[in-house]
Amino acid sequence: MIFRQLFDQTSSTYTYLLADEQTREAVIIDPVFEQVKRDTALIRELGLTLLYSLDTHCHADHVTGSWMMRHKTGCKIACAAIIGAENTDVPLAHGDTVSFGRYQLSVRATPGHTDGCLSYVTDAQQMVFTGDALLIRGCGRSDFQQGSATNLFHSIQEQIFTLPDDCIVFPGHDYAGRTASTVGEEKQHNPRIGGSANERDFVGYMNAMKLPHPKHLAVALPANMVCGKPEGGVVATEADWAPVSVTFAGVAEIAPDWVARHRGDVHILDVRSAPEIAMDGTDISDAQIIPLDDLREHLAEIPKEKPVITVCRSGKRSALAAGILQNAGFEKVANMAGGILRWQDEGLSEE
Repeated sequence: MIFRQLFDQTSSTYTYLLADEQTREAVIIDPVFEQVKRDTALIRELGLTLLYSLDTHCHADHVTGSWMMRHKTGCKIACAAIIGAENTDVPLAHGDTVSFGRYQLSVRATPGHTDGCLSYVTDAQQMVFTGDALLIRGCGRSDFQQGSATNLFHSIQEQIFTLPDDCIVFPGHDYAGRTASTVGEEKQHNPRIGGSANERDFVGYMNAMKLPHPKHLAVALPANMVCGKPEGGVVATEADWAPVSVTFAGVAEIAPDWVARHRGDVHILDVRSAPEIAMDGTDISDAQIIPLDDLREHLAEIPKEKPVITVCRSGKRSALAAGILQNAGFEKVANMAGGILRWQDEGLSEE
């Protein structure tokens, strides 16, 4: 199985991408609205087909990226039926399964943090994605959104702690840099519900916490009740001058064949040295040549009337050049994907 754990620093949210390495079918768990570009770039680079965007619950600290994932990939949105969120394609309940390729996730209802919390368990019960029900050495709060400390105690004890001790726990958040735990660890060491703690101990602990409400509650809850759909369904405009894509590394890229067809509409900046250009054997006519090592000292020489396309042999150094230009205030910039090597492979003309 292909597995990636992704992180949103602002909300300390973990997003999980799982895929069948043979069929390339995938699911994503708890995507964050602001990270959709990053996540779709990873999906594209790995050659995956996203089937489902899953939420573990109706989040109060961030806006889900599920609607945007559906908008960009055509996947289906799945979350707990009890939430009643608009735009849900697959309302889930305890005992359901979500399949992707040769794999499936079993759905376990784990209410208590909210009444719509779900945990997802992989085949052979090797991994469980607990959302905010069970965290590493903690658990989700239970004092709003129909939360119940009693329900959460039974959810964790009956639906998560009954999994094998070596089942890996992947939580929805962590605020201390911890990435995973195991069921056995949490049963023994979780200070709220582990060890010999009983229901009275747990409920007393949870009721005494008196936490302030999440700072983004007023924004996040209404947005998540429509699965993260922007107001009016209006999606922020991306690059309007070319079919620019953003890689998982955050690099804006454009295909060489598009550059070749729009030579008069863009300014090509070649960041190779003159000897390197001669050695590579390809010199795009009319390209401005400023070696990467000298770029920062010659930014004023680069015209801004047209979008700038950065170029090098393989597209690696020119990716850095594109970042330098963006940081210097150039708004329309893209790196030529694959560089001169791809230009040559595609048989594009130098003239």
